[in-house]
Amino acid sequence: MARSAAKVSEAQPVWRTQIVACNLCGSTNSVELYPSTLDTELPLGELCACTSSAYGLCEAIVQCQNCGLVFQNPQPVPEDLHAAYEQVVDSLYDEEREGRIHTFGRSLKELELFAPKGRLLDIGSHLGFFVEVALKNGWRAEGIEPSAWASGTARNRGIPIRQGTIENFHCDVPYDAVTLWDVVEHLTDPAGTLDTICHLLKPGGLLALSTMDVEAPIARLMGRSWPWYMQMHLFYFSRQSLRLLVERAGFEVLEIRRHKRIVRFTYLVSRLERRLGRWYPMLNRLVDALGIGPRLVTVDLGDIVTLYARKPELRALASNGAHP
Repeated sequence: MARSAAKVSEAQPVWRTQIVACNLCGSTNSVELYPSTLDTELPLGELCACTSSAYGLCEAIVQCQNCGLVFQNPQPVPEDLHAAYEQVVDSLYDEEREGRIHTFGRSLKELELFAPKGRLLDIGSHLGFFVEVALKNGWRAEGIEPSAWASGTARNRGIPIRQGTIENFHCDVPYDAVTLWDVVEHLTDPAGTLDTICHLLKPGGLLALSTMDVEAPIARLMGRSWPWYMQMHLFYFSRQSLRLLVERAGFEVLEIRRHKRIVRFTYLVSRLERRLGRWYPMLNRLVDALGIGPRLVTVDLGDIVTLYARKPELRALASNGAHP
């Protein structure tokens, strides 16, 4: 039966919130799309873990009246949010290693269509599965991850993952590629983070990221019931707003495509626990009886996208009168 494997230490950080402006255009003029449904009794570890099943639980969802960006408002104070992520322990994520390795293997093959193998930084690496896949395929890869448990576990397995966030990250040699898999929606300042990433990349370097598409048909159809409205997801991009965000950081967008992921059937069913309520145990027993739980299945509902973008070459920057 599914369970929550996420937790934090007994000394949980205080969860404070603040009203924020639009991260894309800076406007403070927004309209509420959906009211808050946040259950403050839930532990922060459950709200912040990668495998959280707290679907639909979040602060009010608003939309900027100027540029159309959708986001949570209010949002956690950055210091409190970082403290919560540092303390998260999420062993269920580790149990889904097989499916995630397959997913990241596919993502790496796509990435290699746009960039030759070189130095790679993965932001929000968690247990380092993508870094592991990249290393095995000839990349000089490393990662950064706020969770002390996740980064420590990865290092114990020989995967080079530093604990921390991009705000306190320093490097002496620029990277050929930087990746953010299901990370940008968690950031308190996506625009600022992308500016930092642009400086970390060498001219011609590649940015690859995946995130939800708030204007996908299924998202529009489900409305407030769309499961990705969660406390840990602070921003909800459309293809258009994501493109604008990346371009304003100085990148040239190469492609935005649908993202597919591979999971065990048991894990897919476990994501329905909160929706099914008392019917879930019956479905879970049926899956066990049929012996189909370990099977890997591809999931693509059209509401997750991958974006690839390139930092301009020096000559292009110079021709535009910009500073490299």
